Amino acid sequence: MSRETPLGRVLGLGSAKDGTEHFWAQRVSSVAVAGLGLWFVIALGMLVAQGAAYTDVLEWLASPLRAAAMLAFIVTLAYHSTLGVQVVIEDYVHGAPKVVALILQRFVHIGAALAACVAVLRIMLGA
Repeated sequence: MSRETPLGRVLGLGSAKDGTEHFWAQRVSSVAVAGLGLWFVIALGMLVAQGAAYTDVLEWLASPLRAAAMLAFIVTLAYHSTLGVQVVIEDYVHGAPKVVALILQRFVHIGAALAACVAVLRIMLGA
């Protein structure tokens, strides 16, 4: 005996309709964050080991390839964090505060990602 509704069987959807997509988005973005995060930690570790000053780090980040990798890291990290916080809110917040919290967390993540991206672009462009 199936626990699905007849419409659910026809459409092939679960109760939430996008749970699998969200699950896979979290897993794929976590792999990307892990790889880019490892690059970032190793790069900063090498700069610290060389005794790099603040201006040296700015010069290092001004490289288009490094800036692109940093932008990818920022965007991927913000996306992965948004997905994770969304799950926590959906699981533990109920009623009207849930909708407000979901909207607020999305705006905070987008705002933080935009601010970080603008900072990296300003460094790369020498502004």
